[in-house]
Amino acid sequence: MIDQVQKPSTTQKACPICRKPAEQAFRPFCSPRCRDVDLNRWLKGSYVVPGRDDDVEDPD
Repeated sequence: MIDQVQKPSTTQKACPICRKPAEQAFRPFCSPRCRDVDLNRWLKGSYVVPGRDDDVEDPD
């Protein structure tokens, strides 16, 4: 059996902010601007990771 080496994907992924092709240096974004826009959205609370409804804080 011949071992095949997987090559990295050559298809360009789109920047999640502006949809331009992503640059390797800023992956998954296309520029520092789009990277900063994404960070700002996280810091403002625009993105939310949902929690489970049954999460209960410890009453300590």
